[in-house]
Amino acid sequence: MKKSIFLAAGLFFSISTQAQLLDIIKSTVKDKTGVDLNVPVKNNGTTSTTTNTGINTPKTTNNSSSTNVNLGSLTSTQISSGLKEALNIGVTDGVKKLAVTDGFFRNEAVKILMPEKLRKIDTTLRSIGMGSLADEGVKLLNRAAEDAVTEAAPIFTKAITSMTITDAKNILLSSDNAATNYLQTKTQSQLFSAFQPKVKASLGKVGADTVWKNLISKYNTFTGQSVTTDLNEYVTTETINGVFKMVADKESGIRNTPAMRTTSILQKVFGAQDNK
Repeated sequence: MKKSIFLAAGLFFSISTQAQLLDIIKSTVKDKTGVDLNVPVKNNGTTSTTTNTGINTPKTTNNSSSTNVNLGSLTSTQISSGLKEALNIGVTDGVKKLAVTDGFFRNEAVKILMPEKLRKIDTTLRSIGMGSLADEGVKLLNRAAEDAVTEAAPIFTKAITSMTITDAKNILLSSDNAATNYLQTKTQSQLFSAFQPKVKASLGKVGADTVWKNLISKYNTFTGQSVTTDLNEYVTTETINGVFKMVADKESGIRNTPAMRTTSILQKVFGAQDNK
């Protein structure tokens, strides 16, 4: 019994002595440095709170001026709406930039070049001093695209509206142009079918069909060959790819630049993906 009493007394003395030593250390630090260890310390966005154990435990605070949205609070419908909004904006802005003179022709990212199977025509014509005819042929392909693309916006918008994004969350958290790639995969064939008549009309409107018929005829006469190509199919495909390129650039901008999120749904959805 006496042994237990002595042990308890010794333990109490030890704890009391440690507390006194801790008070002495705190007092000395305050005298020498002016730092009061009993006052919570704020540093780099964290607030230290002193617990009853004497150990400082960091408590994180958010000093950001913008509120980051928890992705878990978003529904699939909200995410889908945000992705579609980004695609619609990309189409609208992209078509606006492409549907002007030189919109395709002076934009190296989307410029329509000589069809690959006809590039030997380009080489041959230039070798006999008819390079200007080849240049005119390429320019008119781009002029046809610039004219036809004015009809693209409602066709793309319809495709986006009817598209069901079944894995919206994964698309949101994926690569910079994941939504554009998804749209292209799901709608390429229907876009081609709807857009091809527009391109055919534009090829005739700008005179590209006549120039190319003359160009190919001269080549066939000179070489004794019989080269043909479906310019309508080629220009339709290249025009659609050009629009997708512009949409992908816009999507990437919205994902990475908060200032480009011009609507509340874009701010909410893509603000959430900032924390991925």
